Amino acid sequence: MNEQTRLFVDDIAERFWEAYLRLSPLTATVYGDDRYDDRLEDPGPAGREAMRAVAARVRSEVDAVPDDGLSVEDRITRDMLGVVANLALEEHELAFHEIRAVDQISGPQTVLSQLVNFQPADTPERIERLLARIHAYGDFVDAYIAILDEARASGRTAPRIVAERTIDQLRRLLAIPLDQAIVPAMARVASEEDRERIRDAVAEYAYPADERYLAAMSSPYLAATRETPGLGSAPDGERLYRYAMRAWTTLDLDPADVHQVGLEELEAIDHERRAIARSAGFGDDVAAYRRALAEDPANRAANPEALVARATEDIERAAAVAPRVFGRLPRAGCEVRPVEAFKEKDAPFAYYFPPSVDGTRKGIYYVNTYDLPSRTFSKLAATTYHEAIPGHHFQISLEMEHPSLNVFRRLGSRLVGGAFAEGWGLYAERLADELGLYRDDAERFGMLEAQAWRAARLVVDTGIHALGWQRQRSIDVLLAAGLSETDAVIETDRYIVWPGQALSYMTGMREIRRLRQELEARDGSRFDLRAFHDEVIGHGSLPLATLARELPGWVAAPA
Repeated sequence: MNEQTRLFVDDIAERFWEAYLRLSPLTATVYGDDRYDDRLEDPGPAGREAMRAVAARVRSEVDAVPDDGLSVEDRITRDMLGVVANLALEEHELAFHEIRAVDQISGPQTVLSQLVNFQPADTPERIERLLARIHAYGDFVDAYIAILDEARASGRTAPRIVAERTIDQLRRLLAIPLDQAIVPAMARVASEEDRERIRDAVAEYAYPADERYLAAMSSPYLAATRETPGLGSAPDGERLYRYAMRAWTTLDLDPADVHQVGLEELEAIDHERRAIARSAGFGDDVAAYRRALAEDPANRAANPEALVARATEDIERAAAVAPRVFGRLPRAGCEVRPVEAFKEKDAPFAYYFPPSVDGTRKGIYYVNTYDLPSRTFSKLAATTYHEAIPGHHFQISLEMEHPSLNVFRRLGSRLVGGAFAEGWGLYAERLADELGLYRDDAERFGMLEAQAWRAARLVVDTGIHALGWQRQRSIDVLLAAGLSETDAVIETDRYIVWPGQALSYMTGMREIRRLRQELEARDGSRFDLRAFHDEVIGHGSLPLATLARELPGWVAAPA
């Protein structure tokens, strides 16, 4: 390999990542990099143009890298940089920021409360940095308000339900008395005097900004929102959705094909669910067995603390058996926390945040304790194995801890979409079954319910955004797939606000599963499952096409 070429590829990656962190300072904070802890990103025209310019430079530099003499890792780095640059340039061209401006899950109104989970304010220097960010929040929100005006002019407004949910969330936030405000209450400060300084800043900058955002959202923006929720109802909607599919999966997918795959996966999973229902004495009546599980008091947590404790126990059990099928294990631990009360009504059942780079903060697995009777233990198990161990926590932590990958590959690789990471998470749910982690058929049924949910996502995401479905049709499909009313509604609205994201899971798992089956057929009884897993997640998050090209060479055929 040409050493100069290797250094050039690493240099492109390093300069891109440094530029990205400067333009996305919250990302830096999440990873424990405190250099930009005094600023927020610029969502306005200058910030967007700066990101476009970085992407254009990277695209040009990557195109200049010759094919010959590249190592495996350099080929991956070049592939990934190309994917990231192309997606960023396409996003800019499509003005996709207008579509993203309103978001009940991760919109601007959620930023400060998430920030204090990751940014300590326990020294004089650190509290000044956090205060600077709170001071900057007004300009940050005003930039989003300007985007609302852009979207009204172009027609790329949010769907009505997304705007309504965001408005409701803002009202709930603003209804919290200042002495109970979330940001000062959660801030990790050295003294109560410092907490009061944060409370004063929130009163002066954050609450007024949220009031301005609420006013802008309520009128005249709300009247201009789209009643048909899918991207297809926006100008140039088909192209917007194709971009969103590619951004999340890194593949050029046809919505009709994806829709059909979802229907076929649902049919196969239904066969497995019926087998468990029959063994439990319910015949082929899967719905009756599901109702019995939902009504079983032993299948419910008595309180939020019990749900968190059960998730913690499952993580510990999974960690204990993981060495059977993994040669490499992450150093970082994983802790469980409940979703914050102010946003639990709009949040998914569970989600994961990675550990800090320096190892001072563990990975965080959030479980949602809202509508507690619907959060059954039989549903929790597969979700825990997906989000934590051996799912996202293993994959992301091993990526971050990799000793020889450049920092872009270790920390920035999820910019290539979610299909690899979410596909691994869904694969981990099935792997947990192989490892005997499910306590009984009820938890196995819960795993199949989760798999059916991801198959249904292929159906409803394409239905909403390509086939013109109304919201209720998606809710009905998810209810039939086994979701509770609460989750069917929350998840539908998540698919509406994040077009294409729901495709990541099953698309990625199917590719990992296909590659495993091919290698098992190639190697027969000598197939090494530990080697397979170590190689699949041993190179960080990858574009799926790159994984398919490289993996057979990484898992060497037996002599």
